[in-house]
Amino acid sequence: MEDNRILELYWKRQEAAITRTAEKYGRYCQTISYNILHNREDAEECVNDTWFHAWNSMPPHYPNRLSAYLGKITRNLSINRFKSYGAGKRGGGQAALVLSELADCIPAAGGVEDVVEEMVLVDAIEMFLYGLTEQKRNIFIRRYWYLTPVKELARTYRMSEGKVASMLFRMRRELKEHLEKEGIVL
Repeated sequence: MEDNRILELYWKRQEAAITRTAEKYGRYCQTISYNILHNREDAEECVNDTWFHAWNSMPPHYPNRLSAYLGKITRNLSINRFKSYGAGKRGGGQAALVLSELADCIPAAGGVEDVVEEMVLVDAIEMFLYGLTEQKRNIFIRRYWYLTPVKELARTYRMSEGKVASMLFRMRRELKEHLEKEGIVL
């Protein structure tokens, strides 16, 4: 079913919206959540919570891209669960590892974050990403947005884990340099 038809179901408050959303985006959201939590049951609960949050937010919100909207909800719910249940102590999730990899590239939150500063940071990161080759951009986004393990990236892109890790290291260094050139304090 096309996204615009699914969105119509939400706006008409028809429960079929959830069924159609789960059919089309269930595996996608499950993958996002599992990469963060590394626990199938917790990931499944986060995905079910995603449908609940989507139901409660549409209307009034009408997302431009349903997949990105659902992915963001799933990611945020999963990260919150990771923090609240101490998934890092269980040792399987990617969140702590990914956040530690990016620690030197992204400014630390301090005091009150100004919305304008956040927009400048987002624009600078987008500019950096669009300067990468498509493959590098996809690897970077899959690692740092979807929290895909390096092993899986290596398998997907038919590279060694070492090569993927090296690429990510260089891209983080390049991102840091780019942000510094843009005047963003790290």
